[in-house]
Amino acid sequence: MRERISLMDDWRFVEKAANAQQASQANGESVCLPHTWNARDGQDGGNDYARGTRWYVRCVTAPDCPANSEIWLECTGAAMTAEVFWNGKKLTRHEGGYSTFRVELTPYMEPKNLLVIAVDNNTSDRIYPQKADFTFYGGLYREVSLICVPATHFSLDRNGGPGLRLTPTVDLDDHTATVTAETWVTSGEGQTVTFSLAGQTQYAQVAGGYASSVFTIPHVRLWDGLDDPYLYTATASLASGDVIAERFGCRTFDIDPQKGFYLNGRPYPLRGVSRHQDRKDVGNALTPAMMREDMSIIRELGANTLRLAHYQHAQEFYDLCDENGLLVWAEIPYISQHMPDGNENIRQQMRELVEQNYNHPCICCWGLSNEITASGAVSEDLLANHRTLNELCHTLDSTRPTAMANVFMLEPDSPLLEIPDLNSYNLYYGWYLGECAEAGQFLDDYHAKYPQRCLGLSEYGADANPRYQSAAPRRGDYTESYQALYHEQMLDIIEARPWLWATHAWNLFDFAADGRDEGGKPGENQKGLVTFDRLIKKDAFYLYKAHWSKEPFVHICGSRYVNRTEDTTEIKVYSNQPEIVLIVDGKVFARQKGRYIFRFYVPICGEHHIAARAGTLSSVIYLRKVKRPDPTYQYAGASKVVNWFDKDDKYDPACYSLTDTIGDLMREPRAAAIVQKVIGAAASTRGEVGSTAAVNPNLQRMLMRQTLQSILSHVSDKVPKAQIQTFNRELQAIKKPYLGKENDE
Repeated sequence: MRERISLMDDWRFVEKAANAQQASQANGESVCLPHTWNARDGQDGGNDYARGTRWYVRCVTAPDCPANSEIWLECTGAAMTAEVFWNGKKLTRHEGGYSTFRVELTPYMEPKNLLVIAVDNNTSDRIYPQKADFTFYGGLYREVSLICVPATHFSLDRNGGPGLRLTPTVDLDDHTATVTAETWVTSGEGQTVTFSLAGQTQYAQVAGGYASSVFTIPHVRLWDGLDDPYLYTATASLASGDVIAERFGCRTFDIDPQKGFYLNGRPYPLRGVSRHQDRKDVGNALTPAMMREDMSIIRELGANTLRLAHYQHAQEFYDLCDENGLLVWAEIPYISQHMPDGNENIRQQMRELVEQNYNHPCICCWGLSNEITASGAVSEDLLANHRTLNELCHTLDSTRPTAMANVFMLEPDSPLLEIPDLNSYNLYYGWYLGECAEAGQFLDDYHAKYPQRCLGLSEYGADANPRYQSAAPRRGDYTESYQALYHEQMLDIIEARPWLWATHAWNLFDFAADGRDEGGKPGENQKGLVTFDRLIKKDAFYLYKAHWSKEPFVHICGSRYVNRTEDTTEIKVYSNQPEIVLIVDGKVFARQKGRYIFRFYVPICGEHHIAARAGTLSSVIYLRKVKRPDPTYQYAGASKVVNWFDKDDKYDPACYSLTDTIGDLMREPRAAAIVQKVIGAAASTRGEVGSTAAVNPNLQRMLMRQTLQSILSHVSDKVPKAQIQTFNRELQAIKKPYLGKENDE
């Protein structure tokens, strides 16, 4: 029999030790798993959170397993690198902080044993991720356990996979599914594997450590997204007593460049959000209950797809997606910066992602990379590595396409976009630059030029601190009011383009990004529709609920905007009901029919109780008229939003600098001459393959809104820092002709 023994309790956490022996002798701190050591430090905006090696120490009594058993250690999440020491002997090293790995303990097992796991989240030039807009936590933040199996057992050493792979092929016309079941067996040559699924049993002999069987399911019940996420269970067993079971679903999906996503033969536009796995004061060390809470929030929202960014998530969460019918974009942490020495590491992380998650019916694509050109050129090595990853995915899994999320500066004619089966762009028009409408123009231009490509929108969003409110919201003010207005416009853009194969708002929850200090919350990216602690659903959350959810509801926006100076104030209601009645101070003020958004304009004086009703549903806010604006509603920081990869030292605002846009600089002849020098230095080092943005007017407009710092961030590994500093000093010698006016707003 296979037995799993949890090792979640009774650990000693040691912060400082020179080696495993020292760690084993140190007192340390008593902790239970899941655990991360920099949950709070990684969300304070200090950008100096604890990175390095920490130690987890535990005494382990030998499990009472039958004779001739094997005992394995399984770790499902150790960030970012882990080394396992058993009774002083180093047994393995695993590089990659988001996937499962195992190591056999049998030859080293004693009645009493000492387990030491060194976990390291330090910087590296070959282990991904290293550069990104989220905190790199450290710790044993998922389950650790022992697995006891008979000597003849289903393999535990195939990239952390379950040992049973299920491939369903569905014929929608005759309502049948053909399911191929495959297993890999250790020390079982010539023995028989018994497969069972859908009330059927078949037998196959092990040859070369492998056995398979093919089943036909008549009148198959489909895994049908949110409508009916039905799961079958398959088991495989050996005469030794080893048994494994895996759930799977039978479904088909197709992606058409002109028509979008199809599930089980019907149009099924993928519209949803992205999710980071961390939580305030917890970091990555989420409990199963926390994951279930996340899923309940997603279900309330009504999304039918998730982009699980930017790494492999917990098996428990993929299980929840299976059970709830969410279509998932799963990806590896190949993000922001290509490292030539990291090619093998990221390929291994892809092997683990696919092998460990192959059976999940929720997963519809494998993500190759995210914004990988944000800090470097499209080099030949980067292209070659993407081609290798793409081929690797198709070799490991012939049933799913590959996808890529591209930074908005990447030219659509780059050869990088020819590699994956699906493309999506991360577009932040309306937040970092320009207006929301330009996102629609970008998508239309791309779709017209490349009609044979499947195109999606993998990220879009605007930061919002719920404390900040405004009657006249604008880009960069960090108000909840602007975030709602931004998403109203983006949803209009999305709904007008059904050919977008998938769209994922960034992000479902606020998350830790310790390099940030903006919007009144240091160390957080606040683009979430829900706050980091999951306690506040921002108004924009209810906009999506109005569009996507079938659960009847009414929500008045602006409940945190109590003190108002305007004589007539806008009362905005989000709802999926056809008619809203607005009641002011107990009296019917107005009735309005519509879809999703209802706007009323109410004269105010003194204090007011306002309710929106639709049948028995209601939502209530309180507000008061005041003479002066409430200063707590306004962000007191910088008014210009800067992308995370554009940030650097502070500059004299009275003079030009690398932080100014190319459009602004080109208006001043001396600054324009420096721009040409910068672009020349960048072009001479990029080694880029393909044409430039010169042929694309939309990209030219976008380029004018980019900072010189952003251009140089693409070649930061090639242009010497001293040269970059020289460019900035030259610009700082040129005074601006005026102050206080922002262009291109």
